[in-house]
Amino acid sequence: MIVSMRNVYRKIARKHGVTVNEVKEDMQAAVDHAYRKPDKTEAEKSIQRRVPAQSEIPTAEELICF
Repeated sequence: MIVSMRNVYRKIARKHGVTVNEVKEDMQAAVDHAYRKPDKTEAEKSIQRRVPAQSEIPTAEELICF
């Protein structure tokens, strides 16, 4: 099943009474935090290495699609 990220962002925004942009920013901030935190377990590191990304830290969309 192919899910439109646009629809996902809209649904979350509507549910929480915020803008789509706020949802995107908050999701990316969470991904950034997870990838930058210094005390990752080996399991976290292993999973993060498997996520295909265009840069060192994936976008929220890249992570979700993984």
